[in-house]
Amino acid sequence: MPSSCKEIRAALAQCLQESECVMVQRHTAAECLRSPLAETLPTKCQQLKKGFGECRRGMVDMRKRFRGNQPVTFRQLQGTESSGEGYQLYAGKSAFAGTRGETDGNQKDAPDWREVENEKYRNELAAAAEQKSAKQ
Repeated sequence: MPSSCKEIRAALAQCLQESECVMVQRHTAAECLRSPLAETLPTKCQQLKKGFGECRRGMVDMRKRFRGNQPVTFRQLQGTESSGEGYQLYAGKSAFAGTRGETDGNQKDAPDWREVENEKYRNELAAAAEQKSAKQ
């Protein structure tokens, strides 16, 4: 197998070996990957299983034939797990990276553009009325 999926495969194997399905219930890793046991796996293992499937699918995807299959390495994934910054299981840029900042819901909404235009118009009318009264 080409090396593009080997890290995520190793991480999935390790996660399966540490899961309750293998350790306590004594099923094989292959049995744990199939339904209905796959639903009992921890979320991390389910995400790795999905990421590994997408990685394997990407190896034969003709849209990726020039750039190649580029999964996020599992080491990077472990580093982002604690901080939560830039977390995405497989390939590409994170959907949440580069945001403006955290919000607590108490920020003031941006004014509607119509209100801004109306305020400009009112100011212009007031300035024109002031100039007219100054001339008299």
